Amino acid sequence: MRTNTRLIGHIVAFLVVAVWGSTFVFTKLLLLSGLSPAQIFTLRFIVAYALLLAFSLCRHGHRWMADTWKDELLMVGLGLTGGSMYFLTENEAMNHTTTTNTSLIVCLCPLFATALIGAVYKTERLRPSQMLGTVLAALGVVVVVLNGHFVLHLSPLGDTLALSACLCWAVYSLLMISANKRYDVVFITRKVFFYGLLSMIPYYLLTGNDFLSTNHGSSLLEVLRKPAILTNLLFLGCVASMICFVAWNWAMKVLGAVTTTNYVYVNPITTILFAWMILNEQITIFFLLGTLLILTGMYLAENSPRHTNK
Repeated sequence: MRTNTRLIGHIVAFLVVAVWGSTFVFTKLLLLSGLSPAQIFTLRFIVAYALLLAFSLCRHGHRWMADTWKDELLMVGLGLTGGSMYFLTENEAMNHTTTTNTSLIVCLCPLFATALIGAVYKTERLRPSQMLGTVLAALGVVVVVLNGHFVLHLSPLGDTLALSACLCWAVYSLLMISANKRYDVVFITRKVFFYGLLSMIPYYLLTGNDFLSTNHGSSLLEVLRKPAILTNLLFLGCVASMICFVAWNWAMKVLGAVTTTNYVYVNPITTILFAWMILNEQITIFFLLGTLLILTGMYLAENSPRHTNK
């Protein structure tokens, strides 16, 4: 039974990363329509939170707060690192550096997550063969993202923001270990959406951005009346946010934070495959070589004794 559950966990983690790898198309359309990255994040989290709250209210034993104020602060941390801070730093990074740099740095977050979690939890520290696996997977990401163009244009501000997004997700993975011990994934995920949204209020106040107006000068409500825009937004909110966050947090409970986070290495593979199928972009030898390195590395990283988070 445990083996079957872990197998399902691996499938779920892969599918979540596959969906997240496809969201660039939907996000790009919303950006072209005049929505800002902050508006896109806010709208998709509003949709996700509303649906998850409605689901929670229909469940027996619905709760509003965590058991202790320390646990509630833990939920705040999850909302910040896995919500507003992660998305804002990642999206803002692309305004100051290349998409290649951002993708490369963010997709290497399993390295940071593994180091951070291993420093806190001795039972999650990797053996030499596992470390070799995660390094091989990281190398595969580099090969896939660079795609034969081994020149990076450094941008201190943009690259620092991308690194900040990477570290946010590493901290989120660490905090999820503690949260998963005491709370179910639906409650945790709902808290992530709530505090992610709540922490956006200071952002709008400090930046002076008008949430109800788009970059093209039209009103937000006018843009949302367009069926294509509304459909893409609902996909990002219902599927990429609500379903995927619940599924990802459940996979972390089943597989452990390190193993699940390693699936982020698959993100560039799914992104390029999606672009090949939808946008007719070319598959190169570098993509195939990088994919082989990623899959080999992930196999070595997973081929280890089962640990229990303590």
